[in-house]
Amino acid sequence: MVKKIQRSRIISVFGGRKADPKQCEDAEAIGRAIAERGWILLCGGRSGIMEAVSRGCNEAGGLTVGILPGTDDSDANSFVSIPIATGIGLARNEILACACDAAVAIGGKYGTLSEIGHALQYGKSVIVLGSWDIPGTIAVHSAEEAVLTLDSIMKSKELS
Repeated sequence: MVKKIQRSRIISVFGGRKADPKQCEDAEAIGRAIAERGWILLCGGRSGIMEAVSRGCNEAGGLTVGILPGTDDSDANSFVSIPIATGIGLARNEILACACDAAVAIGGKYGTLSEIGHALQYGKSVIVLGSWDIPGTIAVHSAEEAVLTLDSIMKSKELS
């Protein structure tokens, strides 16, 4: 008999490989909050926002999964718990968008835009903090507001 276990919530964080100090500070705070709630962080696993959110999650004792574009899992930043080398390049953005329960986008350029678009296509809630504010996303103005919004989204998923 297979024992059924409770699946943890998965939060994807999208963002650029180049980020300013404020964006990194926000990403770290969101990463910490993800860990504190026992959720799993899913991100691109490399530099910039991905490294900052991974740092926050890892330092708070959380689990960080990095979906890497190349074939070498050593490309992951040092805060990723589980690096997954995909060898599929930018197509990994669709995995980040599909595999989550909700997503947060911080800054970023066209790769982040593609992740937002894919997530919306899959019916995921997408919170944007200083990122692409497009129809269907939830715009917030601080990391604290992003976390409160995630709390609300996850609570509604528990009730449904």
